[in-house]
Amino acid sequence: MRKVLWRTWFSCLILPFFFLPAKGADLPAGESQQIGFPGGKTYLYRLSLTDKNGTPYSLSRPSEFLSAKSLNRRKNQSLSVDSTDLPINPHYVERIAAVDGVEVACMSKWNNTVLVKVKSTSKIRPLTAFPFVAKAERVFSSPDSIEPPSRFIFHKELDRTEGAADELYGVAAQNIDIVNGRGLHRMGFRGRGMTIAVFDGGFMNVDRIPVMKEIRIVGTKDFVAFKSDNIYQEHDHGTKVLSTIGVDEPGIFVGTAPEAEFWLIRTEDTRTESLAEEDYWAAAAEFADSVGVDIISSSLGFQDFDDKSTDHLYSELDGRQALISRTASMLASKGIVHVNSAGNEGMGTWKKINFPADASDILAVGAVNAKRVNATFSSLGPTQDGRVKPDIMSLGSPASVITGRGTVSSDMGTSFAAPIISGMVACLWQSAPGKTALQVMDAIRRSADNYDTPNNVFGYGIPDFNKAYSILKEK
Repeated sequence: MRKVLWRTWFSCLILPFFFLPAKGADLPAGESQQIGFPGGKTYLYRLSLTDKNGTPYSLSRPSEFLSAKSLNRRKNQSLSVDSTDLPINPHYVERIAAVDGVEVACMSKWNNTVLVKVKSTSKIRPLTAFPFVAKAERVFSSPDSIEPPSRFIFHKELDRTEGAADELYGVAAQNIDIVNGRGLHRMGFRGRGMTIAVFDGGFMNVDRIPVMKEIRIVGTKDFVAFKSDNIYQEHDHGTKVLSTIGVDEPGIFVGTAPEAEFWLIRTEDTRTESLAEEDYWAAAAEFADSVGVDIISSSLGFQDFDDKSTDHLYSELDGRQALISRTASMLASKGIVHVNSAGNEGMGTWKKINFPADASDILAVGAVNAKRVNATFSSLGPTQDGRVKPDIMSLGSPASVITGRGTVSSDMGTSFAAPIISGMVACLWQSAPGKTALQVMDAIRRSADNYDTPNNVFGYGIPDFNKAYSILKEK
């Protein structure tokens, strides 16, 4: 999470007044108590399987593993179900789970991998002896101690004086105006009928903050191997992300797709940083596909980890080598538009986009300020194989958000530029339901102000969603 989300210390230096705790909203004074890692010392291994031979599933019976909504989404885009969609052979999974001391944490059918949890590394030996296990890679080793999660106290009402900036959108006006999105809203396209999955590390108090409770949440899911008791008591980064899309409080704060439906999915363990989080993300992407999600909004990205031997390399930025990027590159072929933050590494030593922003056929979003100038922290492209990245830019220096304390605030990062775009994608696609994911993304890139001269800072530039609407209608 420290590389995934915008570094709070930097935000505090730039905008200290945005991060002062609201009166009565902070936790009790004193240093937090460390606790032992839940369940003690634990390891996670990624098992790569050789095949899906002998599976009881068939491509002729896709309704056994994909919902009607998922199948209809593919049918509408003339997309076929293929071998990657077949679930992992359940006989293989049963044999893995039957080994003493081995627990299956999650799986990826697109990558044909199984993530297992063990207390001792010796438990892996019998697994690698199976003829269907090609490789076992350690992707997580638990720390000795962590900080326990705790909820913020929250404000029950937004400060109505915050809405003075704009009579309809309130302080969120710049979020939508920078991409010229009001036209779609005026035409009645506010995301209705579209489903967005938000991948994040937690959604603090979304179930309690009144304006959040009005968001159309159709379900939640936790793919982290060490499940949270409640995703609504985890980190509030997801709360802020969701607010930019789904809040509908006229005169105070209106998001970019306030009539869309949402799946809130936890894929990030904020206590650690490991390769296993890519496995969680892949499992979540496949779940989102299976339940018929149209858009995935992910303000997450990876490149370095607690175990430095597993850090990614520049040479891997090709959309194929990292498991998370390989998975993201498949989403358009399933009919899903994936929007991902480009990363906040522009001022750090890495500089470049994070994984999976390097994926093919997605929208990787960098950040600009209100004057349409790139944020110095916004990660740079291109990919290792020379593709333009970031794809597009949006407001993130700063953007207006609602925090887990239930207060309107401003926050920095591509983490917020991306969901602003995700909401507008929902509105645009609602206006042109017959278009494919690839056509929608192409229209958005073509509408951007740097389309004719893309570069590794702005990509194709800041999109104009009125123009994107016209491009889709012309097609």
